[in-house]
Amino acid sequence: MRKSMVVFCSLTICSLFLAGVLATLHGCGSSGTGGGTPPPPPPTSKIQHIVVIFQENRTPDNLFHGLPNADIANSGTNSAGQNITLTSVALANDYDLSHAHSAFVAMYDGGKMDGADKIPISCQKGATDCPPANPQFRYVDPADVQPYFQMAQQYTFADRMFQTNQGPSFPAHQFIIAGTSAPTATSDLFASENVVVPANNGGNTAAGCAGPTGETVALIDPTGSEAATQFPCFEHQTLADLLDSNDITWRYYAPSAGSIWTGPNAIQHLRFGADWANVIIPQTNVLTDIANGQLAQVTWVIPSGQASDHALSNDGSGPSWVASIVNAIGNSPYWSSTAILITWDDWGGWYDHVSPTILNSYEYGFRVPLIVVSPYAKRGYVSHVTHDFGSLLHFTESTFQLPSLGYADSLADDLSDCFDFTQTPASFQPFVAKLDAAHFLNDRRTPIDPDDD
Repeated sequence: MRKSMVVFCSLTICSLFLAGVLATLHGCGSSGTGGGTPPPPPPTSKIQHIVVIFQENRTPDNLFHGLPNADIANSGTNSAGQNITLTSVALANDYDLSHAHSAFVAMYDGGKMDGADKIPISCQKGATDCPPANPQFRYVDPADVQPYFQMAQQYTFADRMFQTNQGPSFPAHQFIIAGTSAPTATSDLFASENVVVPANNGGNTAAGCAGPTGETVALIDPTGSEAATQFPCFEHQTLADLLDSNDITWRYYAPSAGSIWTGPNAIQHLRFGADWANVIIPQTNVLTDIANGQLAQVTWVIPSGQASDHALSNDGSGPSWVASIVNAIGNSPYWSSTAILITWDDWGGWYDHVSPTILNSYEYGFRVPLIVVSPYAKRGYVSHVTHDFGSLLHFTESTFQLPSLGYADSLADDLSDCFDFTQTPASFQPFVAKLDAAHFLNDRRTPIDPDDD
């Protein structure tokens, strides 16, 4: 429905504007979720490369405890009305929390944000004293994530960045490339959960268009019902199509082809068309492509499970993985013209104190962190403007003067408050991390597949 509303707007109201402006309109003067009419797009001559690094399953309260000037809570309320002090946990911990749509509903609790303690927990096999007391009310020890803190304090951190969807990774990875998890351009449904692979899959565990017969994903309708399901292969326009139409290069780096984290795998024309050549496996090739002067104009980077920050399955290497990519770009000729957007795909079941604005039965979800690293990112700045995954799409559209997809991008801001294109470009100072790029390039372990619920 949102798509049709945007098209109607472009045919009526937008016709009153100068024809030369049409290509850059987004939502036809919509106030956007940040409030007020979005400012003009940034000068395209200054940003020529956009890199989206998509990590896993964290909230600002959980991952950035103590970050100066950011809205980070030290405690939260549970369903019994008790005030629970947040306590530390290792980044590589021994339990996971549900981040299904039902977990969102429980924690949100009609906007009271007091249901985190109702989110189910799963412990690592053989773990002792698991789960600990108040497992949802935890923050990552800042010593485990120092590269993230360095980036957030040196450049821009957003404390009002929300995942667009109210659920787990599969739909989130659709929103990051298309602004929707709808199965078609005209559907009023969203894919709302992770893919269910049948037990008799014949060894095929791919999640998407190349998946086995009988694979399904739940769909949520405008009333909130998730009774409907379908095979997880969708067909509608994505940002990749806008880039193709305007001869803008793109690549999507991922550890495997069939993962729920590999967004193009669930879009039929991307999975089975010529564009599949732009899905690069393994994800570590992004480091060699940067070094070889082959960085595309728009890039998505998906981590392995080990480097993902995903609770239970990560090995603590996520901050080093992200730092290796940022350092590679920063030490290359690309630095002067690049915007690096680092965010996390969902809240992961961790407590967060900020209640999201609810647009419909599936948008918005909870806060996730966002770090903007660029020579033109505002320095030492904390953005309090509302952003979501659609903001990353809108920023890309504005930068390259593309039309709107008409989904989440049409309602979102374009990250303008995070940049100052009049400032003297920042020179790059490498970030210190425990592991360097060579570690990831030489890591021969099989990537851990996502195991979300």
